[in-house]
Amino acid sequence: MRLTNYSDYALRILIYLGLKREELSTITEIADCYGISRNHVVKIVHHLGQLGYVDTLRGKNGGIRLAHAPEKINIGEVIRHTETSMDIVECFSNQNSCIIGCSCVLRTAISEALSAFMAVLDDYTLADLIAPRRQLSRKLHVMQISDSLSD
Repeated sequence: MRLTNYSDYALRILIYLGLKREELSTITEIADCYGISRNHVVKIVHHLGQLGYVDTLRGKNGGIRLAHAPEKINIGEVIRHTETSMDIVECFSNQNSCIIGCSCVLRTAISEALSAFMAVLDDYTLADLIAPRRQLSRKLHVMQISDSLSD
């Protein structure tokens, strides 16, 4: 199974915002940090805002930040909201033209595997993903206000 870049970028954006805690971030800051197209980040942040994962504040001093504590953001749920389809084989879709569909055990096996995959992701929150805060912050060049005051 392979997640789309959209889901990958959505998770990266949430990780970045989780590291910043309550501080506001900008689209450009995130796009530059990850080397992702600014247009992709705009689209994904807009969607994450619609889903209630991020708050967007407009204006001169605006920006984006997490709408909830990282402990409240479930990774499996994010993936379900950002993947357009979990039809990883043809027989999962409405367009199924496989002639062995009703007798196929492979469909069951893949369905069970997908359920197990999602069950593992359901066990993780954004807080788990940002647990190595210091290392991630260093890699992403993220500095929280509290860090700059103690330096």
